[in-house]
Amino acid sequence: MVRLEYTFKTDTLFKTLFVQHPDLLKHLVATLLDIPLNSIGQFVITNPDIPPDTKGEKFCRLDINMAVNGQRVALEVQVENEGDYPARILYYWARSYSTALPEGGDYEDLPRTVMISILDFIQFTESPEFHSEFRPLEVKRREQLSDKMSLHFFELQKLPANELEISNKLQLWLSLFKANTQEELARIKALEEPTMEQAINAYERITVSPEFQELERLRSRARHNEAAALRHAEQKKAESIACNALARGLSPEIIQDITGLDMETIKSLGTSH
Repeated sequence: MVRLEYTFKTDTLFKTLFVQHPDLLKHLVATLLDIPLNSIGQFVITNPDIPPDTKGEKFCRLDINMAVNGQRVALEVQVENEGDYPARILYYWARSYSTALPEGGDYEDLPRTVMISILDFIQFTESPEFHSEFRPLEVKRREQLSDKMSLHFFELQKLPANELEISNKLQLWLSLFKANTQEELARIKALEEPTMEQAINAYERITVSPEFQELERLRSRARHNEAAALRHAEQKKAESIACNALARGLSPEIIQDITGLDMETIKSLGTSH
């Protein structure tokens, strides 16, 4: 199988494609939220631009924020499990919800705020379902406190294998995000479902465009620089710990176990202090 250089999970591609094709984004959101497409009146992307700092030295994740029928809706794709995703998405929800209240406004006027996360890892290990929705509920009565919070999680790795039906729009969309090879994209395209064909055609045009290639080059450099800066910071921290340990008389062998530094570095630190 031929692996894709870029997938629908690539953050720059994800945002570029759906900002350039809001009709596709509307189809996707309607499917993920399980609402009729024709029920969506207001549909506005509120952060269409890729922030300037993501094109240079600083690397940050990209999401898409929308106003949909008076609701605030945010869509994010998360590839790596960094262990803090539920806490992070709660923070994002709280920030989005709280900033919607104008000065002097009434709390009742706060909009329903929906966070949609497409995850390329398993978040909820006890559940076989690939879609989970969370709302604030009373623990015993299961009574809903408010409908203004909704957190959706779609776990790509739980998708049923080899099940593609043209009538199942949700699985088609998620399979598109899950696809990592040209063969997987071709299999979806072969179904001749118009929206999927449109999405894949848009993907193919964007990934060969000079503008996207340059944007991805800059993002790749930003990732490299961030990783290098992190490694440098970790090295300096380990060296500082080693210096303190040497000053306290700990043996180089123990310091090596503690810091992970090589013996040559530890000895050079000993001679320089």
